Amino acid sequence: MVKVERHFADDTQRDLFALVEEIADKELAPRAAEHERSGRFPRETVELLGRSGLLGLPFPERWGGGDQPYAVYLQVLERLAYRWFAVAESVHLQVLAAHGLARFGDDGQRDRWLPQLLSGEVLGANALSEADAGSDLEGIRTAAVREDGGYRLSGTKSWVSHGGVAGLYNVYCRTGGPGLGGLTCLMVDARTEGVLPQRPEHKMALATLPTAQVVFQDVRVDESMRLGRQNRGMLVAASVFDHGRLGIAACAVGLAQAALDYAVEYAKERVQFGSPVIAFQGVGFLLADMATQIAAARALVLEAARIRDAGRPFSTQAAQAKLFATDCAMRATTDAVQVLGGHGYVQDHPVERWMREAKLLQIIEGTNQIQRLAIARSL
Repeated sequence: MVKVERHFADDTQRDLFALVEEIADKELAPRAAEHERSGRFPRETVELLGRSGLLGLPFPERWGGGDQPYAVYLQVLERLAYRWFAVAESVHLQVLAAHGLARFGDDGQRDRWLPQLLSGEVLGANALSEADAGSDLEGIRTAAVREDGGYRLSGTKSWVSHGGVAGLYNVYCRTGGPGLGGLTCLMVDARTEGVLPQRPEHKMALATLPTAQVVFQDVRVDESMRLGRQNRGMLVAASVFDHGRLGIAACAVGLAQAALDYAVEYAKERVQFGSPVIAFQGVGFLLADMATQIAAARALVLEAARIRDAGRPFSTQAAQAKLFATDCAMRATTDAVQVLGGHGYVQDHPVERWMREAKLLQIIEGTNQIQRLAIARSL
């Protein structure tokens, strides 16, 4: 493995990361390939991470969290993605599902749901997108009508990760007029009558992580399940977006690092014309560029996390980190396939799967075109 410098403030954080490395190496790495072939969601693995405290790292201890800074959490997420991206993405989704509740919920809501989410007892999911509302959330049509101390929710959400396995959905729905100012976030217990997950999508990669439409058919939601104020749901969503971009960026760095390490080891062992191919400039320079871009991506992610941990606005830095790190992952995994040549194109080696996984990173949590738009506006 190419040496990676880690940044921790004390022995507690170093011990935590040592635990993460042990779990990633012994529990995740041996299972990843077989699970991706079978397409089975690794619920028991996510539960193990919950029991180990890894689902609640950036949250307060009061509700079962680890009370760790985001810079530490993102390094943990990177290491998990290095061994098994789908599991790291599941951790990322769980943290995002809990984020809105932790920041915008009241203590009663937090006491009821946060311990279950942070332990992994209940999986969470954010339900934002719809068939006609992806990056353009003004197009959301799922609606909740007020009635007797609550709401009646109807509509269909698309691309819900954890769809069908989640026990709690954060549903962004229309409770007011048109535009972003008419949206509200409602927490919906998956056991409620009328919550109807559909069959999982057949994706290019991440077969183990279910993504599905979820239909909400006249679902009764008590007012106590509303996050924040009515018609102010975009405040919740905006905060989730910023943190989501950081999480995806960290996953991208982990995936890119895995591709680099695998390509380096292969290039050292593969002999052509009497020399290991890493000795040829065409290959050596390719690997050098990969290593440099990954180091830059990691620095961007950690800088954005430090700004966030200092309590300063970090939206632009999060967009930059997501844009650069996910583009880096796409290049690194594609170049790793190139280094392996024909061997990189077959499933005997993981680099072809990593390349397919990297493509997703350029799309989710806001496409990279949307990131460029956000960065340009900030200028």
